Amino acid sequence: MAFTVLAYFTLFAGVFMFSIGLYNADNLELNEKGYYIAVMILVAVGAILTQKVTRDNAEDNDIIAEQEQERQMNNVRVPTNSKEL
Repeated sequence: MAFTVLAYFTLFAGVFMFSIGLYNADNLELNEKGYYIAVMILVAVGAILTQKVTRDNAEDNDIIAEQEQERQMNNVRVPTNSKEL
C-alpha cells in the first residue's frame, strides 16, 4: 500500500511541478532547462513506478488467492485408509 501511494504521489507531484514551470516559462535560462529535465525524469519514474506497483499488487492478490485454495483443499482431505484416521 505504501509503495502504491508513493508511486501516485511521485507522478502527481511531477505533473504539478512541470505545470508550474510551463506557466512561468517566458524565457528559459540554462538552470531552468535543467529543472525541466529533472522534472521530466521525475514524471517518467513516477509513471513507471505506478505501472510496476499496480501490476505487482495484482499478481500478489492472485498468488494469495491460489494459496488460500490450496490450504482449503488440504484441510478438507478425506482419509483413504485406517492409518490416516
